[in-house]
Amino acid sequence: MQPARLCFRSAGRPSRCSPRPSARPRRLRRGDATRSPARCGPGAIGRRRCELRRRAPGSLFPPGGAEINFCAAGDMSKKKGLSFEEKRVRMMEIFFETKDVFQLKDIEKIAPKEKGITSVSVKEILQSLVDDGMVDTDRIGTSNYFWAFPSKALHARKRKLEDLESQFAESSQKKETLQKSIEKSKIGRENTAERAALIEELAALRQKKEQLKAEIEKYRECDPDVIEEMRQTNKVAKEAANRWTDNIFSIKSWAKRKFGFEESRIDKSFGIPEDLDYID
Repeated sequence: MQPARLCFRSAGRPSRCSPRPSARPRRLRRGDATRSPARCGPGAIGRRRCELRRRAPGSLFPPGGAEINFCAAGDMSKKKGLSFEEKRVRMMEIFFETKDVFQLKDIEKIAPKEKGITSVSVKEILQSLVDDGMVDTDRIGTSNYFWAFPSKALHARKRKLEDLESQFAESSQKKETLQKSIEKSKIGRENTAERAALIEELAALRQKKEQLKAEIEKYRECDPDVIEEMRQTNKVAKEAANRWTDNIFSIKSWAKRKFGFEESRIDKSFGIPEDLDYID
């Protein structure tokens, strides 16, 4: 807490602040003072509670209705709350330090007192640790119990470290193999005049190939293989059409025997053409 300052403000002059005198000024009466927020001057730190009082001329204070500013400067900043990750770390400290088994209600009582974790966030933090496999849980009877021992965390870190080392070794070996392949592929592919001429010739041949393919596509309908394929497709379609025609005739015969419907009525009800017949 910084010492209070006594600030004098006169008309047309900037305020001048000096340490508060030891003698306490006379208590102001109602109606003598007006209040407004003010700052003691540049360099003030933190939030300030300032009372600005105006005295009448002829008093013990500077004449001309000078303003006296009593400022109590202090560090009034609010304490920063814990982040989600900090709460997780502190929650794990509860398990590692006690090495005990808890219920949710027990943790809700311990966490706010010992680790500064709000009780409303305990369940969410605990569930996130369970989901990540850092805290074990089991249901015994009607209650859920939670525990986490340092030995498990140590073994988990060791396994993770071994997996990472294995992945690193595998990646390093793969990188070395690819590097060797790159060096081997560069042999015979140096940028020479002969190689440039061959590449240009290859590009021309590829372009000619595409032109010939486009020319062949124009006469595709006359291709014997394409014609034979169309014949086989037509044959399959014809057999399928006759099969479904036979099925329609069978259903119509069954309906006439079962319900005594006339054939014309069946055709009209189901939209069956009158000239429906097999395809030769």
